[in-house]
Amino acid sequence: MSLVPTWTTATGSLPFCSPDEISQTRAQVDGRAESIDKKIARLDVELAKYKDQMKKMRDGASKNMVKQKAMRVLKQKRMYEQQRDNLMQQSFNMEQANYTIQTLKDTKTTVDAMKTGVKEMKKAYKQVKIDQIENIQDQLEDMMEEANDVQEALSRSYGTPEIDEDDLEAELDALGDELLADEDLSYLDDAASVPSIPEGVPTDAKTNKDGVLVDEFGLPQIPAT
Repeated sequence: MSLVPTWTTATGSLPFCSPDEISQTRAQVDGRAESIDKKIARLDVELAKYKDQMKKMRDGASKNMVKQKAMRVLKQKRMYEQQRDNLMQQSFNMEQANYTIQTLKDTKTTVDAMKTGVKEMKKAYKQVKIDQIENIQDQLEDMMEEANDVQEALSRSYGTPEIDEDDLEAELDALGDELLADEDLSYLDDAASVPSIPEGVPTDAKTNKDGVLVDEFGLPQIPAT
């Protein structure tokens, strides 16, 4: 019996790792990649040494020997770089797989929450009947109409004789004419008869142009009693 967890799909059962297992494996791969980077760095130092030696040497057997060593080191460097690139690609793939698994878990959680919400909504709707709501609305409408009827009944006037509106308008027009006829306009005559305001400076004239006795300011004198 296999103890490796599997993931059943439409095409069969595939080995399945949990996100924690993937993270652990990815950490191991990253560690190996870092170790190879250190080896590549040491080879770069060795290559730099050989290149410096070759610049100082004349062409010949000794220089060719150093060149062969440099070529061997460069070959190792290329091999390590390929291994590092493979490990980095594996690490990236595991990171994407881990992200996909987490996304699927979040999606499942969201779907489960939506299902639970639908169930609760169905339960709630079962307790609410549309017929009951319409019945309540009808009752409220009837109550509002009855309340209006009560207000109209309370505001009814008593003992007021019925009067034709045409008669009221005619009486109102006649009342306006009577008010104009009865209005006292005698104050306008008094205002017209008021003496004019004297102009200029006070004089010693005894009478004004109308022959009325005036004082030193030109105002009509008040007869002595």
